[in-house]
Amino acid sequence: MMKFRTRLVFGLMIAILFVLAALGILLGQLLKGFYVDQLEERLGKEASMAALAMEDIEKTEWQEYAEELAKRLDVRVTIIEDDGDVAGETAEGPQAAENNLERPEIEQADEDGGTTIRYSSTAEEELLYYAYPFQYGEEENGYVRLAMPVERIGEVNQKLWIFLAVSFSIAFIIILSLSYRIANQLTRPIGQVTDVAKQLAKGNFKARTYEGTKDEIGQLTRSINILAYNLDQITRQYQTQQERLEALIDHMGSGLIFINDRGDISLINQYCKDIFDADTDQWLQQLYYQVIEDKKLIQLIQQIFLTEVKVRSQVQLNTRLNVSHYDVYGAPIVGEKDRLRGIVLVLHDITELKKLEQIRKDFVANVSHELKTPVTSLKGFTETLLDGAMEDERARKQFLDIIWKESDRLQDLISDLLELSKIEKEYFELNWQKVNVTESVEEVVELLRPKAKNKKLDLLVDVPDDIYMEGDTSRFKQIIINLVTNAIVYTPEEGSIHVYVKKEEESVVVSVKDTGIGISEEELPRIFERFYRVNKDRSRNSGGTGLGLAIVKHLVEAHHASINVYSEKNKGTTFIIRFPETRE
Repeated sequence: MMKFRTRLVFGLMIAILFVLAALGILLGQLLKGFYVDQLEERLGKEASMAALAMEDIEKTEWQEYAEELAKRLDVRVTIIEDDGDVAGETAEGPQAAENNLERPEIEQADEDGGTTIRYSSTAEEELLYYAYPFQYGEEENGYVRLAMPVERIGEVNQKLWIFLAVSFSIAFIIILSLSYRIANQLTRPIGQVTDVAKQLAKGNFKARTYEGTKDEIGQLTRSINILAYNLDQITRQYQTQQERLEALIDHMGSGLIFINDRGDISLINQYCKDIFDADTDQWLQQLYYQVIEDKKLIQLIQQIFLTEVKVRSQVQLNTRLNVSHYDVYGAPIVGEKDRLRGIVLVLHDITELKKLEQIRKDFVANVSHELKTPVTSLKGFTETLLDGAMEDERARKQFLDIIWKESDRLQDLISDLLELSKIEKEYFELNWQKVNVTESVEEVVELLRPKAKNKKLDLLVDVPDDIYMEGDTSRFKQIIINLVTNAIVYTPEEGSIHVYVKKEEESVVVSVKDTGIGISEEELPRIFERFYRVNKDRSRNSGGTGLGLAIVKHLVEAHHASINVYSEKNKGTTFIIRFPETRE
């Protein structure tokens, strides 16, 4: 980064250079124009004198007169008759004898003459022409034309520019030297102040700068010295407290709250914003019971203030989005002479542990319940048959059918459990290949169409041709089968199910939409849990195991895809899955 002094001098240099250059160009153009005007005026006077003399010279003597005049004036002389023929010419070349009436200087020539600058093919260079009319004979007019090479003007102009360049360069160097000295005097105190500010930023509050004049620069230096003094005093007052707070904050990865002995929150870390779902920066210097809404947490704080002993407890905090569980550790901070300085609270998030514990409990309970029902049925009907019902052919067939259905249900449950266990293992991998999405979806729909037809449901499919992606064909079909089967189970008769596929940029989107009973907002977060049913009686009576959506979730994640659910109670449900077109 350029220093201020360098930028100031550089700016002045650019400004001065621009002004001098503009002034030089202006003067050069003015002097050049002045010289050309003087040259034209001189050539015009010489042409008028020559024309005046031509009136007394015989036509046979025009060539001699032109040569004598050219020798004395050091110019090219051309005498032109009224019809444009050249009667006298001092230049050599084939174009010297051409008709000249259409030359610009001849066309412009009036009683004051005519002038122009143009290229001469005779002399093969650019010339300044001046033509002046004269009268010979009774009614015949001729023209005397003088020409001078423009090169002479260029030579004078070159000398003029050299003079201007040298003069202005010397002036630029002198002005630049003076500007540098002045800028150096102005910026030296600023540089000293900058050095002191850097020392203050590093924590050296003993740094001072030289207080010079009483102008604005002097006021700046005095202000920086006062600032350094005040910072030194403030740092001394808060050093002990700052060290303690920094030690706590730097080593805590959870929520941290410090409440002083008056009950004001004097420190709260950023993690607490997520815990309380609020702008906790506004809580500073506020009484804890005015900003904290959870009553159990307030009681825990009051208990620490009253007993001055360490307390550990678990609290449940309800926010706008979810319910979280925290392990709260509170301890009093005792200062000199056993005086209570405040308390510190540390909140560890144990929400995931609670969820895992609840899932484990639910899983055990659900497995027990799911296994108990078919086993009880099998045992009960078998005992009935053994007790004599087997002698009744009608009862025997009815009970055996029930035993067959329950054993089939038990087999499906065990198969789904084994399948889910296999999918959840770390080393589970898909059989990656090119999946024909169009063909796979149509096969699944045709497979389940009889089941939908038996329930009087319209099973619609909208799949464009030739859609492919990378994935596992069998697992992809398993996802669609589970979603469509669920839609059939939870959609009342005369309803409809719509399966459609579309391509979006680099993704393949599969959607299954039904007009079924829907899912409430409270139940949506739990639908992918194992054995969780929205309508337990209906799904169990349909033969469902409660593991379908859990399997779908794991297979979707294995494909590096995402699944979203949109539902409204009694209005239907829509599952939308976005598969990446290529393997990530």
